[in-house]
Amino acid sequence: MDASLLFSEIRDFCLSNANVEVAKSSQRFFKEHYDGYGLTAPQVHQKVKELLHKKELNQSIILSAMPMFLENGKYEEISLGLLLLNGFSKQFTRETFNEISTYFSKSIDNWAHADILGMFILPKFLLQNIVELNDFDTWISSPYKFQRRCIPVTFIKPVKVKKEVSTYIDFVKTLMDDKEREVHQGMGWFLREAWKIEHKEVETFLFDRKETAPRLIVQYACEKMTAEEKKRFKRTDQKR
Repeated sequence: MDASLLFSEIRDFCLSNANVEVAKSSQRFFKEHYDGYGLTAPQVHQKVKELLHKKELNQSIILSAMPMFLENGKYEEISLGLLLLNGFSKQFTRETFNEISTYFSKSIDNWAHADILGMFILPKFLLQNIVELNDFDTWISSPYKFQRRCIPVTFIKPVKVKKEVSTYIDFVKTLMDDKEREVHQGMGWFLREAWKIEHKEVETFLFDRKETAPRLIVQYACEKMTAEEKKRFKRTDQKR
């Protein structure tokens, strides 16, 4: 198998299982343009499982096929490519990380693909000590909002594994000033999960910024708190 054959197999699979009604229904989950075949999640995951059992498939083939998926721009093709790549995490290298970094300038332009990267793929680079936090420095100022969103989402798993939050909070704090809703969601999600590990540190961080932080970040971050706890993080002008 080579990259062209992988691309053709996945494209043919998507075409043969396309469902216009499912595609129309899926559009409601995306504020951005959704260009999909209308496959269900079980169909996608079953195809990933099938392909991962092919002995001739490897990370190099998937990485070579990813530009084809990204250029074609079809939602399920990109999803399949990313999920296949995740299946080869033992082959990850710094070069793999650098290649992934280029995807945002192509077709990683929705929260679902960004979160496949942030929830599953990118944390492994940190936990396997392939990259360090400072390798995400350029991502903080990326012109692509979903690349910026990936940073706090990526840090959720390392925080849970290492039971340490201060280093990660310090790294993402500049994203509290980001203008994009999708980044706010990622930051709030990260802070909510970090709060489960270290209440006091996250609460201090939020309290110091409650008057200026985007309300969506605070809303997400406080989601698991009691009603009484949440009152501490209301803006002064909301208490009237």
